[in-house]
Amino acid sequence: MLRASVQKGVTLIEMMIGLAIAIILFVLAVPNFSTFIQNTKIRNAADSIQSGLMLARAEAVRRNANVQFALSGTDSSWTVACETAVGDMDGDGKPDCPGPSPTATTPSYIQSRKAAEGSANVVIATSEINAYTQSAAATPVFSGTISFDSLGRVNGDSLNPGDNAIFTITGPQASSCQSQGGTLRCLEVEVTSAGQMRMCDPNLTVSKPSDPQAC
Repeated sequence: MLRASVQKGVTLIEMMIGLAIAIILFVLAVPNFSTFIQNTKIRNAADSIQSGLMLARAEAVRRNANVQFALSGTDSSWTVACETAVGDMDGDGKPDCPGPSPTATTPSYIQSRKAAEGSANVVIATSEINAYTQSAAATPVFSGTISFDSLGRVNGDSLNPGDNAIFTITGPQASSCQSQGGTLRCLEVEVTSAGQMRMCDPNLTVSKPSDPQAC
């Protein structure tokens, strides 16, 4: 008797069907995946800015000196440095308080971060608002640099008393934020003149104003 042949593997038709299904699933997933990646970059940038601000405030108190957080342009790069550079006074080979402009005697910042470190393709806008009315400040002085004094408060030369400094973190287009009807979860980092700071979601301000994460 002849034995029935047993088919092994898959046919070309089955392979093509499986490939077509995989392509369809991939195409459907790409928009959501792109949004997830961009939201992650926005969150990384917001976390980074908040961490940099907290570092500057802590260093100002620790060093008993004015220490500034400076945003570099419109991306999420920043530096933390002393307002007034202090060279190597104790002879350890390092500047006692690195200033905002590195030189041969003060070759480095206290700390710096580049946008490429997890938050590329993110745009940062800055503004100053009245803490009570939440409206734009009449005569804003904040422009991306905040200086903290030895008590951890914001110096008057970088933010008006009673105002809040706002870092708004978005994708390449602000209109893509959820608060503007888009899909991205854009964020804000607020700093008060007393030196307090928090991260918030402007979309919740519109949809759920009572939420503690709302701006």
